Amino acid sequence: MALEFTDSNFETEVLKSDKLSVVDFWAEWCGPCRAIGPVIEDLSKDYEGKVNIGKVNVDQNPQLSINYGITSIPAILFVKGDKVVDKVVGAVPKSVLEKKIQQHI
Repeated sequence: MALEFTDSNFETEVLKSDKLSVVDFWAEWCGPCRAIGPVIEDLSKDYEGKVNIGKVNVDQNPQLSINYGITSIPAILFVKGDKVVDKVVGAVPKSVLEKKIQQHI
């Protein structure tokens, strides 16, 4: 199951992780976010133990959205160490996200 990243655990779970983190910025009211949700869940199962895959609810964690300049959702950041190494905005097929994960792990 995808992790839930928040303003309070983001530094520990993502920035200080030794693994690639895939972070889906989303909201309940966002149709494309709901469409990509099952893809994020599938990826979290496929890469369990190898990649941190989780979601940030932008309504509940506004500081993270501000920190990362999130203006459109869904926005999926690929974070390695404390650096954003890639980004996808909008609902995309699973294959697009898998390709980016493979590039960065």
